[in-house]
Amino acid sequence: MSWFKLNKLKRQQRASASENKATTLADVIQIYSQSSDFTQFTMDAIQLRYHLFYLRTLVDPTTLQQDILTHLIKSKALTLHELKRELPIDSIHIVQNDKELNTYLLTGHVCIHPEYSDFPCLCVPAQVEESREISIPEVEFSVVGPKEAFVESLDLNIYLVRRRLPTSNLRIEEYEVGSLSHTRVAILYIETITNPELVTVVRNRINDIDFDHISDSSFINQLIEDSSQSPFPLLIDTERPDRVASVLAEGKVCVLTDGSPSAITGPTTLVEFFSSYEDYFLKWHIASIFRLIRLFSVLFSIFATPLYVAVLTYHPELIPQDLLATLTLSRSAIPFPPILEALFLEVTIELLREAGARLPTKVGQTIGIVGGIVIGTAAVEAGLTSNVLLIIVALAALASFTTPVYRMGNTIRLIRFPFILAAQLWGLISLVLLFCYLLVHLLTLQSLGRPFLHPIYPFYWKDLKDSFIRLPFTVQAERPSHLKTGDKLRFQPKKAQTKDDIDEGM
Repeated sequence: MSWFKLNKLKRQQRASASENKATTLADVIQIYSQSSDFTQFTMDAIQLRYHLFYLRTLVDPTTLQQDILTHLIKSKALTLHELKRELPIDSIHIVQNDKELNTYLLTGHVCIHPEYSDFPCLCVPAQVEESREISIPEVEFSVVGPKEAFVESLDLNIYLVRRRLPTSNLRIEEYEVGSLSHTRVAILYIETITNPELVTVVRNRINDIDFDHISDSSFINQLIEDSSQSPFPLLIDTERPDRVASVLAEGKVCVLTDGSPSAITGPTTLVEFFSSYEDYFLKWHIASIFRLIRLFSVLFSIFATPLYVAVLTYHPELIPQDLLATLTLSRSAIPFPPILEALFLEVTIELLREAGARLPTKVGQTIGIVGGIVIGTAAVEAGLTSNVLLIIVALAALASFTTPVYRMGNTIRLIRFPFILAAQLWGLISLVLLFCYLLVHLLTLQSLGRPFLHPIYPFYWKDLKDSFIRLPFTVQAERPSHLKTGDKLRFQPKKAQTKDDIDEGM
């Protein structure tokens, strides 16, 4: 048994021992009586006097008054089973121990039992059902396509997915994660398509999570990914229900977390982080060009500033004669070497970006635009940096924003700095060596046990149809090969390519 599983078992045993201290109903009531939101009272029915208790901050008062108390006072029941049949509410539970009672009490149930009696106890659901209204996506906004985004309610998020996939093969497995938060986590997949081994991997990793409080799907993302040491995200999180429905149809797995407005999808590949879901709403020619622009932007964002440092420090002979005069003039009054000049501007850009992200929306936008103009102009006039490098750094920062996935954008921002430092060490030789190291690192990465660099390595030419470019839907009949799905065809390609004219249909 591994150290992590042994540690989890010991913690579960300690938690179980602490929970078993309260063995009677009176002990449970005594514990919760120390909380100010705990409410208890008695009520006379026709046959019995009942004792009710609940946490009023979790209970809907309308449900309590109209659906529970109104019928309870008229009840002729002599047992809890008879009372359960009389109340017009679904999902009523009869609990036999304090552990079950704690679970229902903390999820907004009203507990009812005959006065002066011990277990069993009747737990009636009356939780407050409040959630944010469905709104437009804030991060993955698209001009064309649906305008719905996930909210913080797990049930509502599942509804958004089911509405787009009305099939009986859609499977939903729900788990409880977090020793303190008891957060509901759901795994979604299509049984006839998704590889059972993939579902088992996700299921086991969620069951192995040993953490006290899960407040967002980001926690789940970091706890179940294959390599926590890599700066690259290995799972895609999305706020779009239509994107989740699309990846489920491909044969992937989705993880939804209660309280989180984003879903986790996997396995994923490196190329998918640079493809926007809006690409599928556009003509394939335009979408392919946009993807290539994003890929070029990422390379430019990473290597533009390091190449500037390397060329000026070690390889000035590579500069064209027409450009050499401009660079010489722009750096004639700069007292710093290229490395310090580049680091100064890069750090300044990151400070402006962080300041804009942490301030309110309108103030943050003003800080980013005005601050960039003022600081950039002042730095050039003061002779702290050259205007050529200022343009390069600004373009590199702008290029990093083209990455559709926010987490990958953060990674692109950070890995630029090691390349800048390497450029100062040995010039282009250092850049080549560091790039080779980065490539080897990417080759070793996996996403839920699948190669992260697919379809480049291992090479699958059939899967290139939706990677660097997006070919027409008519040639995308097969699902991605690395997923090893049960049903490999999405549609019949010959039938999809057949188009009847008006005269042929008469």
